[in-house]
Amino acid sequence: MVAPERIKVLQDRIARHDDQLAYRELFTSLYSFLFHFACSLVKAKQPAEDIVSDVFIRVWEKRKDLQDVMNLKVYLYVSVKNSAINYLNRQKQLLSDDIENFRDQFMSIYFNPEQLMITADMVGMIQAAIDELPSRCKIIFKLVKEDNLRYREVAGILGISEKTVENQVAIAVRRIAAAVNFDLSKSIPSPVVS
Repeated sequence: MVAPERIKVLQDRIARHDDQLAYRELFTSLYSFLFHFACSLVKAKQPAEDIVSDVFIRVWEKRKDLQDVMNLKVYLYVSVKNSAINYLNRQKQLLSDDIENFRDQFMSIYFNPEQLMITADMVGMIQAAIDELPSRCKIIFKLVKEDNLRYREVAGILGISEKTVENQVAIAVRRIAAAVNFDLSKSIPSPVVS
């Protein structure tokens, strides 16, 4: 994902100079993350594409107002969330519907060297465990672990407390670890007791 400092530069260029190249860079840098987030909410690819496209169109139309936005990345996620909720309300669907049709949407989109060492079987077990998480827990886990958002940002996007985000991530990690028979106590340093 594009660095927050770069987003701020692009935001400034768009707001102050109507810079179409900056807008294009912002769009291409964040579109896939926002699309996956929208898909996790509306559970359909076409409406998710429309939602994210509409959000970016509104950003361009109201580009002068971008100067007042403190964190554009969070602003975009919140806009996508709100648009998705509006879509679902129009379609009379609930956010808690089964999202099994979008198993591929929750595949990790980044890899570090440690992850590359994990076998295909382990990846399959991890993905199956993620797919078994409750919808809200799965969305929070994806935003934190795959989209690299901070707890504060996820809390702002979803309108919940940071503690709720922290608890949901902990629940997800415990369930995933249990599913792959991974002993968390051997991987997390114990706190020093004085």
